[in-house]
Formats: sequence, C-alpha cells, structure tokens
Amino acid sequence: MDQARSTISKIFNGEPHSYTRFNLTQNMEGDNSQVEMKLSSDVDEEVGGNGVGEHLNHNSARKPYIAQKLGRTPRSLCFLAASVLLIFIIGYLIGYLVHRKKEAAPSCAATVLGLEDLPPPQDNVIPVMNWDDVKKLLFQKVSAANFEPVLADLSTSSHQAGSPGDEALANKLLKKFSDYGLKSWTDDHFVKVQDPPVSGYNRIVFKNGKEERPSGFLSYSACGTVSGAVLYGHYGEESDFMMLRSNNIDLSGRVVLVRAGRNSFAEKVANAAKLNASAVLIYPDPEDYSLEEGTGLFGHVHLGSGDPYTPAFPSFNHTQFPPVESSGLPKILAQTITARMAADILKQLGGQSIPMGWKGINRLGDESDTIRVEVNNVLTERKISNAFGVIKGIVDSDRYLVIGAQRDAWGPGFATATVGTSVLLELARTISEMMKEGFEPRRSIVFASWSAGEYGSVGATEWLEGYLSSLSMKAFTYINLDGVIAGRNGFKVAGSPLMHSLILGALKEVKSPNPAVSLFSQYAGGNWETNILEPLKVDNAAYPFLAFSGIPSISFRFTSGSKEYPYFGTMLDTRDKLNTATSNQVPQLAEIVTRFAGHMALRLVHDHLLKVDLAKYDRMIRGSVRQIYLKVNEVQRLQPQLFPKALTVQWLISASGSYSRASRNLAADIKNSDLDDIEMCRVINDRIMTVERDLLSPYVSPRESPFRHILLGSGPHTLQALSNHLNSFRSNNPEADADLFRNQFALATWTIQGCANSLAGDIWSLYNQI
Repeated sequence: MDQARSTISKIFNGEPHSYTRFNLTQNMEGDNSQVEMKLSSDVDEEVGGNGVGEHLNHNSARKPYIAQKLGRTPRSLCFLAASVLLIFIIGYLIGYLVHRKKEAAPSCAATVLGLEDLPPPQDNVIPVMNWDDVKKLLFQKVSAANFEPVLADLSTSSHQAGSPGDEALANKLLKKFSDYGLKSWTDDHFVKVQDPPVSGYNRIVFKNGKEERPSGFLSYSACGTVSGAVLYGHYGEESDFMMLRSNNIDLSGRVVLVRAGRNSFAEKVANAAKLNASAVLIYPDPEDYSLEEGTGLFGHVHLGSGDPYTPAFPSFNHTQFPPVESSGLPKILAQTITARMAADILKQLGGQSIPMGWKGINRLGDESDTIRVEVNNVLTERKISNAFGVIKGIVDSDRYLVIGAQRDAWGPGFATATVGTSVLLELARTISEMMKEGFEPRRSIVFASWSAGEYGSVGATEWLEGYLSSLSMKAFTYINLDGVIAGRNGFKVAGSPLMHSLILGALKEVKSPNPAVSLFSQYAGGNWETNILEPLKVDNAAYPFLAFSGIPSISFRFTSGSKEYPYFGTMLDTRDKLNTATSNQVPQLAEIVTRFAGHMALRLVHDHLLKVDLAKYDRMIRGSVRQIYLKVNEVQRLQPQLFPKALTVQWLISASGSYSRASRNLAADIKNSDLDDIEMCRVINDRIMTVERDLLSPYVSPRESPFRHILLGSGPHTLQALSNHLNSFRSNNPEADADLFRNQFALATWTIQGCANSLAGDIWSLYNQI
C-alpha cells in the first residue's frame, strides 16, 4: 500500500512514472499476507520497454519523451484523476480483505495436514462417510458364514505361550494382516513363567492316606512342602475370611480349601496369605461347575499382570533386570485339585459348623484334619511374541484404538483364545474392505494378538510397560476380545465408566440372537446397568490397560446365564464343548460380537469427538466422597483421640466439586464446538483422554501398586480402601492406622484435584474456575 501511495504522489506531483494501468497479484500464506501492485502503461510499450516490471525512470535518456507523453493537458489530467481514484478504491478493498484474512482463525486442516495436502479452499473439509452408511457397511461385511473357515484355520490343540504352535499362529496372523493391506509387525519379550514339573509332580496327602497327584497346577505358586490342618474357606473372598475370624478361628498355619469362582485364583491366595495360612487348595465344586470329577484346573496366582520378575518395566532382551519381584507374588503354596479329591477331604472334616449362608459341607475342619501339600513347579525363561497390524487414520493417525485378543492357551483353548482371535481377524478384514468402498477412519486402529495371556496377561502387560510413555498419550481405548462367547443366555459388559454411553449405543443398535430385537432389548430387562454391566475384574485382560495404564477399556461376552462357562482353564475347552453351551450357534454369536465390537470401534474412529461419558465418573467420585465424609464424622464422634476435628473432609469435597465443574465445562465446550475445526477437536479429545490417566495415583509406585487407579484399581490408595480403612476404626480393628489413613487421604484428595486441573484445559483457565 505504501508503494501504491508513493506512485500516486509522484503522478500528482507531475513526476514521470511508468505505471498508469495496473496488474494486481495477491499472495497470502499464514500471517505473511502481502499485496503486490504493479502498474503498467501504454507508454512502456511505445518506448519499447523491457516488460511490466521495468521502471522507465531508471533510464535518464527516456525522461523527456515520457514527460512529453504525460503532459498536463486537461484530457490527461482527467485520465490521471480517474486512474488514481480507481487505484485507491481497489487498494482499499484489497487492504480490507487482507486485514480480514489475518484476523480469521487459521485453518485447522492446514495446521494438521500441511498446505500441500489441502484440497481447494471451497472443499477444505475432510470428507467423512455418514455414520448410518458406516453401520450399514459394517453389518453387510460381517456374516456368520465367514467364520467357519477362520475358526477351522485357527483351531489347534497345542498353542501354549512360547511354543512352536503359538509361534505358528502368530506368523499366520501376520500374513493375514499383510494380505488385508495392514502394516504388520511383532514385538518380542523374554519372560519368566512357572510350569508344572517336567520329571516330577505336585502332590497332596490327607491324614496319611492315599497320595494324590493333581493334573492341574497354579503358575507362580511358592514351591516346597508344608503340612497343616485343613480349613474350609468357602470361595476365599475377603468377607469369607473375616467371617472365620469373627468365629474366633485362627488361620495361622492352616491349609485353606476353597471353591473356584467369584474371584480370581490370585485373590483367593492373597487373602489367605494375609491371615498367615500356609497353603491354599482350590477345587471346582459341582454346584458351580459341570465338570467331570477328575478334571484339572490350570491358572496362575500372581496378584498382578505381566512378568512378575520384571515388575513395572518391560522384559525386552536388552533390558537390565534388577533383582526384584512383584509384590503380588505369593509367599505360600497354592495348588488346584479335582472335585473328587476335594470331596474325599470334605466328607472327613470335623470342627465347627459352617457359617450361615455358606454353601457346601457341614464342617469347617479341626486341628486333627492334617494334610501335606508339595509343590515342585519349575521357573523358566521363554520368548513370546505379540503380533500386530494397523490401519492408519487420515486425520489423527497418531491417536489409536487398540483391539486385542489372547492367542495362547493351556490346551485347545477354543473359547479362551480361538474365538477371540477369529473375531480379531474378521474385524481387520472387514474394516480393510470397508475402506475400499469409501470409509476412512479419522484415527488409527491397532489389532493386537497377545501371547502368554494364561500366565496373567503377560504379553499385553509387557507391551504396555515397554511403551507406556507413548501409549498414555496416544492410545485412547482398548477393546478386549478374550472369551467373548461362553454361552448364549446372557450378555455382560465391563469397562470404564467413560465408555458407558458408547456401550449403550452399541447395545441398542446391534441385533441379538433373536434378530427381531437388539442386545439391549433382549438382555437389559429394564435396567441395563444392573443386568448387563459388571465390574472389570483383576484377571480380565482389559484390567491392566485401565488400572495400570489409564486407557479406557471395554470387555464383553455372551454367558451361559447364572453359571460360569466351566471349561476355561481346562484341557476340555474344545469346539464341541462350546457348541453344546451355545446350541451350535458359535458362528452366529461370533457375527454378533464382531458387530458389537466393530460398532464401538468405528464410532470411536469415525466421530470428530470421542464419545465418552464424563458425568459417570463425576457421580462415582461424589458418591465415594459422601461415603467417606459420613464415616469420618462417625469416627470423629466415636474416637476423637484418633480423628480430631482438625482432620477435615472439606478439601476432598472441594476437589470433587472441582472435577464436577471441569467436567461440565468440558461438556459445554463439546456442545459448542465446531466439528469442522480439526485443531479444536484434537484439543478437546486430548482433554478427554487425560481423564482416565489422571485418575492413576501419581503418589504410589507402579512396582508396589501397579493398579494405581483410585476408583477402579486396588491398593490402599483407592477411595474404596479409604472407606474400608474407616470401617476398621469403627470396629476397633487393631490394624487401623490413623497416620496411614491421613496420608492416603491427602494423596487421594490431590489426585482428584490434579485430574480436575488437567480436565479444565489450559493453566490460565484454572484460577478462580477450578
């Protein structure tokens, strides 16, 4: 503009200049917008100028001729005045447009993709297939007929973790991923696992009678020989052992006999160990399991996940392993026995009658009911491989959904591993074919096949530990496919409360085995949260993703109804057994679970904003805080010497309020967001992704307490543990520790406050708002 004004001034002052007609070129890029104005004249052509860009006043020999041509005649003055006015108007308009361009927000697409990737301005929006068309395409591509060859191809009788059969399956999956057009790779780990003795055996001897040699075993048990009096412990839940203590029964040195079911093997052993039991025997009771009486059970008793000899860090071959063990490794012996062995023991027990409400025998056992237990398991190092394939997103390719399934099993493992792996493979094929017909995911999808799942999600956890720093910022959801078909009479879903609205949407849109109604209509029974939702248990492969890594996770399954599928963890987990449990509907049910998983997965990678339910955690936090508040007030009234009035719950209530406000503010931002603004969507999605991660307590060691989630984890740092600790004060339990409680109470408060601060967004948005 200054150059234009200078030129105009020279013309008005009679100074010769070569520009009397003009050519305008606009060059705008980011904040460096500029306007170049060029004026040319017929004069230039008449004097044989060298082009538009040549300044004639740089050649002194031409000045008299130019002056003559630009003489101040009335006609020339009018022409000049009109030209100047026209130049001024056009210059003003261009300046206004440039100013408007600078004030406008920069294109989010330009920020993310780079200018060279942008379509023309009028098409400057990433094309996204309509969601109804995505659903229709998914349901068209998935069919029961596709599953028969896949199930047959992946079925094998020998695929224990690290075995040749396991490796062969991994290679088969990698080839399939590549055939579907996915980028594929493997991730190897060198882990320590405990197997049954190769040359010897484990054994029990009851009352100096017949020696029994169980066929099953429990990995990561302590080894050795112990003798003690048998004590029946029901299901080995914490409440069961508290019931025994309330009846003045001392567990020290006792060999506890418990039923399988309700909680994990590891939790049963840990509960007994806390009360100084010497060993735990676990059996499948006929009331719970329809098994042949000689069927052995296989499992593990590590109260954690991953390789217990590399806690909280990955077991890569190049890792320098410190000489540590997981705090979840038991110090007592543990062994499974058959239903027949247990019946022989139970019918000979004396002692007190069982507590009211317990199932099973009539007597608990007394000091004369002695048994000797010998465990000779062998610890060995083994190489395992996880296999992966990825479909990359077109907008946020560095944000990804992970879908995974366990590949290994103790024996045939048809329901345990084969079905889930088949669903994983079919999802990869389906979505890759959908992309050929126009579907493009905004975010990436990682398909993962895990090894060593039977030893406690070892393969999955080692992967999490190896890439935790990256995954915590980039992986936004995990969908678990393990054991997705174990019957057809019920449907259960467990997962992060953030995912509940996503789950509900899929339940309402995916058809049930009765094609006339949805999964929701078939199984919700008027209250889906009561009849379909269940807690995510510690032995679920999705649990470490949620409670250790802070990644929202989902796990689901068809069930047999009131009873668990009896063949998990046995050598009888075959296609025939699952056919019996499902009325020969395995392919049809596989079609449904594939659509259910696919519906949730595609919704997460299709929508501009992640579909989450922030209000659910708000209600959970406020409920826990209210519970703690009432109990603290009661303890302060009953034991003021331990809990003085100076211990206030006000800061915890304030932190809860901060989370409520932050979640509501984010919900408002989501409601008012511009879905075509890619950068804004990415910022909001990143705020959403922090919620689960920020609910992991930063004040506890992941080696000592790996499941650090304060609402869904386990350990003294959780809000539930605080509530339980207050119960011990109310009952005058000698293990109650006021100093420990106050410390954990303060750390939980700041964990919630920190989550609220992170959820609120920019640091300058926090003051006087949170």
